[in-house]
Amino acid sequence: MPWQNQGGPWGGGSNNGGSNNGGGGPWGSGGGRGPSGGGGRGPQPPDFDEMIRKSQEKLKRLAPKGGDKAMLALLVLIGLGLWLFSGVYRVEADEQGAVTRFGKFVRLETPGLHFHLPYPIEAVQTPKVTRVNKIELGGPNRGEDQASMLTGDSKIVEVDYVVFWRIANAGDYLFQIRNPEQTIAAAAESVMREIIGQNSIDYALTDGREAVAADGLVNLQTLLDEYKAGVTITNMQVLRVDPPGQVIDAFRDVQRAVADKDRFQKQAEAYQRDVVPRARGEAAKLIEEAEAYKREVTARATGDANRFMNVYNSYKVAKDVTQRRIYLETMEEVLRNANKVIVDGDGKGGGSGVVPYLPLPEIQKRRTASEKTTGGQN
Repeated sequence: MPWQNQGGPWGGGSNNGGSNNGGGGPWGSGGGRGPSGGGGRGPQPPDFDEMIRKSQEKLKRLAPKGGDKAMLALLVLIGLGLWLFSGVYRVEADEQGAVTRFGKFVRLETPGLHFHLPYPIEAVQTPKVTRVNKIELGGPNRGEDQASMLTGDSKIVEVDYVVFWRIANAGDYLFQIRNPEQTIAAAAESVMREIIGQNSIDYALTDGREAVAADGLVNLQTLLDEYKAGVTITNMQVLRVDPPGQVIDAFRDVQRAVADKDRFQKQAEAYQRDVVPRARGEAAKLIEEAEAYKREVTARATGDANRFMNVYNSYKVAKDVTQRRIYLETMEEVLRNANKVIVDGDGKGGGSGVVPYLPLPEIQKRRTASEKTTGGQN
């Protein structure tokens, strides 16, 4: 075999007898023993110089005529071409390419086919920039310390909220902040605590929940822009705002009492809006009636006074005529509704010409009354 001959690839001893069992093996040195024989030098390491020399001889046989320099140049060109080709890369439509040179960010590439100086000079990272990420804050995953916040009226509430975000600038996202998700979470918690601390607990628990989320989105985006985080906050939602679990029952009792108070107050205000205008209307009506009575009495008194003055003036002009006229008008007023019998005498004071008076109307009235009384007794 090859390693049995002198000058083999790893052997160094002679055959000494030509026997396969006693010849120099691939690590032996002769002496008729194998690798474990007691008379040899033991195992020897490979001869690397010999291996390199034989490899060079094989390359020379494969290379075209021209010697070692042409072969070396060809190998260098091939290696250089492969090295340069390794710098070609593609950025997908949902990605941005962040190119670094010796670890320092130098430029941002848009989607498409690009080239950068091969490793180790330049490298590229292509994070997804259209994917919307979500961070849940508060609740059991974060613990009571992170969920508990102090309101503006010194009350404690537990707030669960979620932040939706995506990468806007891959260079800032990768190289301006360390651990972006933890940074966004810490910034969101700081903003939420600030907003809750500026408002009352009633505002946070009722109508102010949407306003708190809207203000939180704006403030969080402003804060992250100051950090140059390279992210866009797409949405922020407040999922739950409740008092601590230890006092939630008592708090709900207080809320019910406040609701009853508001209901009673609104009922009282409604009653007030109904009664007060009605009372004002009645008062205005009475005032108008009094004013009308005043005008009526005043006008009547004025008329009576004018009439009296007219009579007085007429009396001064013709006293006899005025006295008779007044007497006749008075008697007319007195006798207007009385039963009257007028008898025209002979003017001499005698009664011989007087026909006896028969009061027929009076007799008829008495008869009618007697009939009613008799009929009622029957």
